[in-house]
Amino acid sequence: MARLQRVRRYGQTLSTTAVVHETYLKLVGANRVQAEDREHFFALAARAMRQILVDHARRQGAAKRGGEAGPPEDAELVAVAERSVEVLALNEALSKLEELEERLGRVVELRFFGGLSVEETADVLELSPRTVKRDWRRARAFLWRELSGAAWL
Repeated sequence: MARLQRVRRYGQTLSTTAVVHETYLKLVGANRVQAEDREHFFALAARAMRQILVDHARRQGAAKRGGEAGPPEDAELVAVAERSVEVLALNEALSKLEELEERLGRVVELRFFGGLSVEETADVLELSPRTVKRDWRRARAFLWRELSGAAWL
């Protein structure tokens, strides 16, 4: 089965459906991952979604730097490139956060990349919703400080 990333044209963005499809292929399609339970599956899916979005952003950056021949830049392509820079900057800042406090990084990964609610994140991490809310606030503050120098904020 051809992977979506191989057929994407220069400047094309990933839709939610495409990200879910890629995640499914990454987790289930190759039978490489065995989730222990529902919570473990959501954690794996959030990590896979993060990897897919970061990989896509890197490919967009490579294409923009001449890695692939693309059409002349227009406003839509510039917006795609800017979004790619945002994803890469967030990933770098999130990696720094994970080095300092792994749990805060997992909260961001589940909430932002996995789209989980506070309650769902609490279930996955086996924490109280109050702790997840506190961790979410701390993580956002850290990420804001890290990213505040970036042009997109």
